[in-house]
Amino acid sequence: MVAPDRLITPEIAKMYGVSLHTVTRRRTQHPEWLDRVDKRGRRKEYDAAAMAAVADFVRRHVERQTVTLEPERLYIAPQLEDTGSGIKAGTIGADLTRGRWPEPDDTDHGVNRRKGKTAMTAMTGRHGYQRRTEGCPPRYADIARRRLTGTQTA
Repeated sequence: MVAPDRLITPEIAKMYGVSLHTVTRRRTQHPEWLDRVDKRGRRKEYDAAAMAAVADFVRRHVERQTVTLEPERLYIAPQLEDTGSGIKAGTIGADLTRGRWPEPDDTDHGVNRRKGKTAMTAMTGRHGYQRRTEGCPPRYADIARRRLTGTQTA
């Protein structure tokens, strides 16, 4: 099969295993995303040759950094947070409640502790999340400014 010269957002979503909404609403609106080349139907087309830039973008903004833990050492949630894995202790508790995090390997003295290998296995399928630290798009910045100052524009 011949590789396409241009890709549309559903093809990009399939390539990276994410939802179409993730690509169209979150990624393409980021300032570092590629400029569209053309349109195919109602979808924006992106240059397939520039997909290396997309791969770099995904690596920087989506993929969680891998952390190596000692496999047999027992960790509590705050220690896992301090490893730089990008997961918070509160997230571990919430995911445990929802059944998305493994049960503790050790519960002596009422403290939930997991072995390093258990925690690394649980974190392999997780995506990273980075909150924007810089300004929001101008449209939203204007709305926020009006709310703060209490002014209305016609």
